[in-house]
Amino acid sequence: MQSAKSRRKIVPSADGGQSGDKLEQLLLSSAICNGEDLGPFVRKVFSSGKPETLLHLLRYFSRSKESEIEEVCKAHYQDFILAVDDLRSLLSDVDSLKSALSDSNSKLQSVAGPLLASLDAYVEAQNVSKNVDFALTSVVSCMKLMELCSRANYHLSNGSFYMALRCLDSIESEFLDKTPSLTLKRMLERKIPAIRSHIESKVSKEFGDWLVEIRVVSRNLGQLAIGQASSARQREEELRIKQRQAEEQSRLSLRDCVYALVEDDNEDELGSGIGDDKDGYANGSSGSLGFDLTPLYRAYHIHQTLGLEDRFKQYYFENRKLQLTSDFQVSSMTPFLESHQTFFAQIAGFFIVEDRVWRTGGCLISKMEVENLWETAVSKMCSVLEDQFSRMQTANHLLLIKDYVSLLGVTLRRYGYPVDALLDVLSKHRDKYHELLLSDCHKQIAEALAADKFDQMLMKKEYEYSMNVLSFQIQTSDIIPAFPYVAPFSSTVPDCCRIVRSFIEDSVSFMSYGGQLEFYDVVKKYLDRLLSEVLDGALLKLINTSVHGVSPAMQVAANMAVLERACDFFFRHAAQLSGIPLRMAERSRRQFPLNKARDAAEEMLSGLLKTKVDGFMQLIENVNWMADEPSQGGNEYVNEVIIYLETLVSTAQQILPAQVLKRVLQDVLSHISEQIVGFLFGDSVKRFNVNAIMGLDIDIRLLESFTDNLAPLFSEGDANQLKNALAESRQLINLLLSNHPENFLNPVIRERSYNTLDHRKVMTISEKLRDPSDRLFGTFGSRGAKQNPKKKSLDILIKRLKDVS
Repeated sequence: MQSAKSRRKIVPSADGGQSGDKLEQLLLSSAICNGEDLGPFVRKVFSSGKPETLLHLLRYFSRSKESEIEEVCKAHYQDFILAVDDLRSLLSDVDSLKSALSDSNSKLQSVAGPLLASLDAYVEAQNVSKNVDFALTSVVSCMKLMELCSRANYHLSNGSFYMALRCLDSIESEFLDKTPSLTLKRMLERKIPAIRSHIESKVSKEFGDWLVEIRVVSRNLGQLAIGQASSARQREEELRIKQRQAEEQSRLSLRDCVYALVEDDNEDELGSGIGDDKDGYANGSSGSLGFDLTPLYRAYHIHQTLGLEDRFKQYYFENRKLQLTSDFQVSSMTPFLESHQTFFAQIAGFFIVEDRVWRTGGCLISKMEVENLWETAVSKMCSVLEDQFSRMQTANHLLLIKDYVSLLGVTLRRYGYPVDALLDVLSKHRDKYHELLLSDCHKQIAEALAADKFDQMLMKKEYEYSMNVLSFQIQTSDIIPAFPYVAPFSSTVPDCCRIVRSFIEDSVSFMSYGGQLEFYDVVKKYLDRLLSEVLDGALLKLINTSVHGVSPAMQVAANMAVLERACDFFFRHAAQLSGIPLRMAERSRRQFPLNKARDAAEEMLSGLLKTKVDGFMQLIENVNWMADEPSQGGNEYVNEVIIYLETLVSTAQQILPAQVLKRVLQDVLSHISEQIVGFLFGDSVKRFNVNAIMGLDIDIRLLESFTDNLAPLFSEGDANQLKNALAESRQLINLLLSNHPENFLNPVIRERSYNTLDHRKVMTISEKLRDPSDRLFGTFGSRGAKQNPKKKSLDILIKRLKDVS
């Protein structure tokens, strides 16, 4: 023990006088004292073959240490003896202390025994009290827990799942960890997740049932909303009709009346019950439209309570997206014309519901998600419309679908959905619709013209007059005629007017709800095409193929005059329906679009009359061109012609307007004049005398008298134009009867009095004129006599005209 405590390193001192053995001894002693390895010393002595030296050194070292050991033992022995003495004295003190303690203990035991018994009783009573308090606390806690459990069961049985979940949350947060009953705790830990799973299952089932029901409800909702938009449009149209009637009656001054156009109080019924949130979040229903969002909001709220809000949002969005995709399916078994209302109503109802959910459902669906769904729906609807429109060959079918799509746009625009893409599709097919409409009108007009009997239309009742005349503003007087009334036109006119009016209304209907505000120019363009291409072409075909008599030709010409007035009504009607002032429509009015048919009708009537007149003009061959005296009552041909013309005028003035009658008579009289001049110019007449010319002068005077008798029918200017139709024959007769025919050579006189005469005809006809003295052998008797000045002037005229030729 002492060696371990007092071990220290011994460093041998250097002594130059020591021998080698002494050095070895010192090294060995130092190594042993320092606890170093003696292996090197052993190997060295064995290698040198002197192990005895090492043994010697070791024995020497052992003997040198024995004295030190003895000194240490002696020192320790003295200390040991002192310690034994101290211990013996201590033992005696311990014995005395032990006896004192024993006495004290006996006294303490005798005194503390009763006290300890009382203390044990107190501790036992305190433990009992603590156990009783703990039991009472546990009983109260269990009672509260059982009350919550009973309340949760009650809410579950009544379907109040949110309240049941609130009870479960209270049980978990307040009682589950503090429940003294391990059995009850295990039961709750097992039942609470099961109850939550049951509630989630029940709510999911109700939500699934709602998803199925809302599809049917959406279709009915869409139909109802679109129907309300249609009703609102109808009310607006009725107001516009009243406004147009007021304007028209004010313009025509039929009677003094004032219209007060007051909109109905239920103007905004379209929005009632659709976008209002008066019901609040409590029931989520919209009674007037019959759809209820309560199951949806209940399911959303329950899932929020269960901590499954994000999962329910995703589930709702995916299911609604699948329903929308299913709504996009167009049945190939049912014509789109029959199914388009259901198709668009289903989509409209879907987005009305989604708008309501977005506005009242908290964060159930975001605006971005609704917009994405709408973009998908618009793209699909545009694709379906493009495909269906490309297949349609009936204008009415395209219009029906277009009207419903426009109502869809009006309905959904109220909810903030952009519908420009849908309207662009409608505008894109504007030309196709009008081409189909023109084709349909062409067929209808062809049928109406084919059914015409070229008889004046008989109207027996006032409603017939209103329906066939007043409704197209083709009356010539504001006074209602007596009935029965024979109209100046045939049944073709009101039939064609109805077709054109229907075209205008269909065109305006297509354009007015397509997103354009000013579309009169487009309607006018297609109306011009209908009139100038379709109706004008059909009338031309009718005139060229079916009109073979004067009476049908006259009726067609009368019809054209009435249609000219009707065309003014067409453009006014288009302007009124398009919502532009009539003055703007009148300012942009072009020429009469049926001018080709009108000109052809008048030309056909004139041609037939000319043919008829030519038959009478053949009687001119019976004229005695070398008469001894002029005929006093006119030649036979002119009397026949005048009788025919008077009969014609008496009939024509009943149905033909004055301007048409004037143009026709002017053409016929001009033809008669040309026939007279042509007959004198032709080879049929070799020569004639002044008496024959004077007879022709009487004929022309009779014709001029005929025109003078017609003056009350025309204006002064028109009467003069009618009389000027005989200008060529009148100027020729005046020239031949003139005493100075050579005045024809004077440019001023010729321009004033003979401007319609051709100098070649004048020369040829003048050469045929013979003096009464120019009989056979008359020249021998008159030789040497003074030449007639008129004859001389005529010869000069002939000579000069020949020089010019």
